[in-house]
Amino acid sequence: MTLELSLNEKIHILRKRKKLSQKELADAVGVNASNIPHYESGLYRPSLDILVKIADVLGVSLDELVKG
Repeated sequence: MTLELSLNEKIHILRKRKKLSQKELADAVGVNASNIPHYESGLYRPSLDILVKIADVLGVSLDELVKG
């Protein structure tokens, strides 16, 4: 059985692997620092342009981030 991670879990795990704080990721992506915890909790879904920036900062393709 394969364990599939949700988008919010992937963002959290990849951010931690890069050793970035939520504020550092927010600054690099150009969003308010309060948005990252909301993305990671699943409360908010980032827009496509923000997802592209998150993937770039985290060093993965958009496809990897969204699909796994």
